[in-house]
Amino acid sequence: MKKIVVLTGAGISAESGIKTFRDSDGLWENHRIEDVATPEGWAKNPGLVLEFYNQRRAQLFEVEPNAGHKALAELEKNFDVHVVTQNVDDLHERAGSSRVLHLHGELRKSRSESYPDLIYACDGDIRLGDKCARGAQLRPHIVWFGEAVPMLEPAAELAAEADIFIIVGTSLQVYPAASLMIYANPRIPFYYVDPRPQVNYELSRMPNLTVLEEAASTGVKKVVEMLESSGQ
Repeated sequence: MKKIVVLTGAGISAESGIKTFRDSDGLWENHRIEDVATPEGWAKNPGLVLEFYNQRRAQLFEVEPNAGHKALAELEKNFDVHVVTQNVDDLHERAGSSRVLHLHGELRKSRSESYPDLIYACDGDIRLGDKCARGAQLRPHIVWFGEAVPMLEPAAELAAEADIFIIVGTSLQVYPAASLMIYANPRIPFYYVDPRPQVNYELSRMPNLTVLEEAASTGVKKVVEMLESSGQ
């Protein structure tokens, strides 16, 4: 069974109603990125950061996976599919994808600010004073700007094993995620689905690249049809 590695970004979740941080005004839900998505913001005002992510977490229960998420899950019937997502929501899992790697963390988890390996399931609010088992404050299990991406290495290992590489709903401007395809065999088929595709340097060097200038809800279905018709 051929292995498909899928890199997804904010665009696929935007169709379900989850706002991206790259709004035209540079704000994320009316907050500066520096205030709510950096270690400096956390150090300055942890209460604000906790409330911001509490609201994002609550929003998850108001949205549903869209056709793009579901089409990727359907691919598992005929392929060994591994989703590597930049998104912190759980829409891939709720759509039925069974192998999802979150590069930037997960909203439905919390972790210790002092002991990063202490990670907990979290469906409610995190408050100041909520502590891990070793007594340190809990924080969102999110990789903020300026922090290391601990899941990059396993994602790179998956990319190196890919027979087919699909990119959905990402501007390919946020590194290191945007460079993940350099670990893949450049001769394999690459598919890039985005309504405003921005083919970066790494992707431009791939000879077997197909770009679909469409939203995930329609574009992923077309990729599935291409794969089925070509017998890949």
